[in-house]
Amino acid sequence: MNISLIEDIKTMAEFQSEPDKLAAQVHETGRPIVVTKNGKPDLVLMDAAAYERKLKSANLAEMLAEAEADINAGRTQPYGKFMKEFRRAKKISS
Repeated sequence: MNISLIEDIKTMAEFQSEPDKLAAQVHETGRPIVVTKNGKPDLVLMDAAAYERKLKSANLAEMLAEAEADINAGRTQPYGKFMKEFRRAKKISS
């Protein structure tokens, strides 16, 4: 996600005095705005759809990391063996 250091960093005072303007900027540019408090990042204002996409990506990355850990730890089995056990457990005839 891109961010413009010149356009997308705002103070808390700007956020409080012009919230509609900042929301419009987020929607127009598609970039988040970092709101600072006492010179340090405090809030990130972003479009809800963009936030949802980021959340989905983070959730997928977490699941993939868990799967990779299973592979690295040897907690896997061949596909054929798994399917045979699955069919037996679910009482599915081949």
